[in-house]
Amino acid sequence: MAITKVWIEEGCIVCNACEAETPDVFHVTDTSCNIMAGVRKDGVDSENREEMSELNDDVQTELADSIIAAAAACPVEVIKFEEA
Repeated sequence: MAITKVWIEEGCIVCNACEAETPDVFHVTDTSCNIMAGVRKDGVDSENREEMSELNDDVQTELADSIIAAAAACPVEVIKFEEA
């Protein structure tokens, strides 16, 4: 299984659960959570809601289980992802 894209929908409560679960992908800011530039094909650090950039090829499989766990741990269910 591979996760090709991950993004943050509106409504993040900056609880830090995602970053605690998968710090290589998620970075919690003062107002939301970003998908880190280093794991994205476009190299942008943002919620990835508008860009919908794919994850780097190695991240898609290596961190898939952690991304799914982070999404499951999100109390407001704003972490969304696409599977290949």
